[in-house]
Amino acid sequence: MDRLHSDPRFSVCPDFMSERYRVSRISMVTANVTEAQAADALRNIWVTTNEDLCLQWQQQLAEDDRLKAEKQRLDEEDQERQRAALQLDKAAARVDEKKKNRLKHIPIPMRPRPFANDEEALISEFAIRKLDKGQYIELYYWTNHGLDDAMVNYRTRDDDSLVPTTGEDGSTVWISSASSKPASGVIADRYLFPANFAQAIPRIVAAL
Repeated sequence: MDRLHSDPRFSVCPDFMSERYRVSRISMVTANVTEAQAADALRNIWVTTNEDLCLQWQQQLAEDDRLKAEKQRLDEEDQERQRAALQLDKAAARVDEKKKNRLKHIPIPMRPRPFANDEEALISEFAIRKLDKGQYIELYYWTNHGLDDAMVNYRTRDDDSLVPTTGEDGSTVWISSASSKPASGVIADRYLFPANFAQAIPRIVAAL
């Protein structure tokens, strides 16, 4: 069926009695059909054809609307697929980024700083002496365990004796025996846990 390009409702029925249609009328004239009757027959044929065209036009409009709606639906589905694919790509990129930079994406918990009365903390005399001389000293002495160890040793010791040592100028200096002995349970820095570093570093920085 050929596509219509105009609305047939606005078509005007021609005058089939005019000279233009004379040949068509004459061809239909018989002993029982006059020229006027032939013109009426032509008019009836035109009206019937026009009615069929009007019906075709309505069906064509309905089909055009259906195709337009279907195209719009397909376009929207395609756009949604593209958006979903883009979001999936972004999510995959974020996962890859987190895998490559795990430390960067570790959440930092917002916790209140624990209260510690470090001003009253008792540091090992041995550690203080090493620190004053600018010598290497283990962070253990500033951890909770190190402070506890220093407190226990302070409360239980009864040795106030002095021992000789060499001063910075080479002279002999007498110091307490406690300041010359390292803690018995000292732990090397490489064996400390992250929590131990968190305890010790602020204290040793404050002591510098």
